[in-house]
Amino acid sequence: MAVERNRKRLRFKGIRRVFSAFLVSVLFYVAFSLLISTREERLLLEENRVYARRYSGMASKARMLGSALKDLQARDDGIHRSLFHAAAPSLDPVTAVDIIAADDSLSDSFFLSYSASKAESLRKMADNVEDNFRAVFDALASRKASLPPLSLPLKDMSYTRTGASVGEKLNPFYKKEVHHSGIDFVARSGEPVFASADGVVTDVDRGTRGMGYMVEINHGNGFVTRYGFLDDMTVSKGQSVRRGSRIGNVGVAGSSYGPHLHYEVLRGGEVQDPVNYLFASVSPEEYANMLYMSANTGQSMD
Repeated sequence: MAVERNRKRLRFKGIRRVFSAFLVSVLFYVAFSLLISTREERLLLEENRVYARRYSGMASKARMLGSALKDLQARDDGIHRSLFHAAAPSLDPVTAVDIIAADDSLSDSFFLSYSASKAESLRKMADNVEDNFRAVFDALASRKASLPPLSLPLKDMSYTRTGASVGEKLNPFYKKEVHHSGIDFVARSGEPVFASADGVVTDVDRGTRGMGYMVEINHGNGFVTRYGFLDDMTVSKGQSVRRGSRIGNVGVAGSSYGPHLHYEVLRGGEVQDPVNYLFASVSPEEYANMLYMSANTGQSMD
């Protein structure tokens, strides 16, 4: 019996020692893992910190770009609706983000790299747009720049008063297409007409045919504007005029289908489309509608 008890005691001591050794090993491993980092672990931790900083910056930029893109999309949609009376089509109904978002097995580094690439691409696009706008504004602000933009020759203009512009239009008298060299603005008889820019009156025609009573103004840099089918004129040849000064009133003299102003812009003797020079006088929505009306009105009023 004593021998059996000694055996059990020794067996229990052995098991206890093994368990104690195992417990010490586990505690030692945990302490080692928490207190001592391997080189690979340190590199991974540092890489994660770098990614976290980059992600914060890219997320902020992505929000800014997203807001700017929404504003641009809203403006584009407005212009498209004004021109085509329909919603603008989606150019990218299924984006790459929609596709990769369905796969949650991709690593964080992939999304960070993809976002950084897209953000850089959008930044370059935004820089190009900004450079283009700056070039346009610099050209308009330069004293050596050409004439545009012009002021509207009539007050309280609305796109609904815009008629046919330059091109082959149906003549109201001959009922066939002839070349129309200006743009028609529907107006009341006797409505005041104003100079579109500073210049010198180079012609005052009181003819009974063609454009009837007509005023021609030279603005320099090869630009000339003409105002036809006037009822009377308040300027004389050789007179200097300022932008917005009154030069006459709307009439129906000459070959006119009804009271309106026939307005022409020439550069170097070549006919220009006047609507291209009036963008600064109206809102973007009004200008888009003017473009649509001038291009799609098939019959002129003279």
